[in-house]
Amino acid sequence: MTSSIEIDKEFKMVSETAPVHAQVTMTQDGGADTALTDSDVVMVTGGSGLIGKALEWVVQEQARKGTSAGEKWVFLSSKDGDLVDRAATEAIFVKHRPTHVIHLAAKVGGLFANMRQKVDFYRQNVLLNDNVMECCHKFKVKKLISCLSTCIFPDKTSYPIDETMIHNGAPHMSNYGYSYAKRMIDVMNVCYRDDYGCNFTSIVPTNIYGPHDNFKLEDSHVIPGLIHKCYIAKQEGTPFVIWGSGTPLRQFIYSRDLAELIVWTLQNYESTEPIILSVDEAAELSIKQVAESIVKAMDFQGEVVYDTSKSDGQHKKTASNKKLRSFLPDYEFTSFEEGIQVACDWFVENYDNARK
Repeated sequence: MTSSIEIDKEFKMVSETAPVHAQVTMTQDGGADTALTDSDVVMVTGGSGLIGKALEWVVQEQARKGTSAGEKWVFLSSKDGDLVDRAATEAIFVKHRPTHVIHLAAKVGGLFANMRQKVDFYRQNVLLNDNVMECCHKFKVKKLISCLSTCIFPDKTSYPIDETMIHNGAPHMSNYGYSYAKRMIDVMNVCYRDDYGCNFTSIVPTNIYGPHDNFKLEDSHVIPGLIHKCYIAKQEGTPFVIWGSGTPLRQFIYSRDLAELIVWTLQNYESTEPIILSVDEAAELSIKQVAESIVKAMDFQGEVVYDTSKSDGQHKKTASNKKLRSFLPDYEFTSFEEGIQVACDWFVENYDNARK
């Protein structure tokens, strides 16, 4: 179902107490201020997922505090129409007449699905992205932000990775189709700008975690997977088993911090070039540190085991947020301890309805 949020919508908060930072209003040097107005309609594709729900929460907080412009937000789910179908996509645009679009929807899957279905992951994402972008052009949307992924960067590269390196080599074969489909968003952003003057851009978040994540053990990302495994171990009195040695390093961004930065991007970032939205390099954590934080947040008292017969995967995929920091040098990210406590509490309290 479509979820529309306006100032007077009933607001409910369920044990989700991580702080919301002050709304950021600074603009890029020399760039036009694209602050939202009360006549604007911001439509979010993929609005029922991890990032969409975080955006919804941030928007509700801004409305509650009176810091929003009174714009209308529309959060789409797959029930609102198939974005792979052009007619269905146009019908959505006709219905909601968005002035701004945040494009989060994608065909996604775990490692083995990506390896087995490269054609499907490429074709469906290319069709979906093409429909959204062409409709944004056709319906004269003021701004489009699409979501990329760090997995699209070259498999063989130097670190830290930055926005200039996306097309410097082939992505890893495990997600070849998906990665190239996502890369084409960056290509088409430039083409739409050059041919039609469209204001299209993209964001590249690092590893995201928070409430409303996908906690399915077979295809979830590392943090929701570990939270679910820890919960089961606690309930059943069994060891909490972490695959691998726990030594790989990753950067993790709390979903509500990412949502705030997306809103900032919507209002202030005026370049077609992608921007990495990530915590600092110094905030990189080992998987062992992540597991220990989850053990503490879940109050798990049992045995913790590292199954070193399982592969560690890539040791590190460090991303630079130098561009982001050039605009927001003082932005304070939610501490990992705070964010992981909220994520764990949400999963426990919503266990029956969580995606798992």
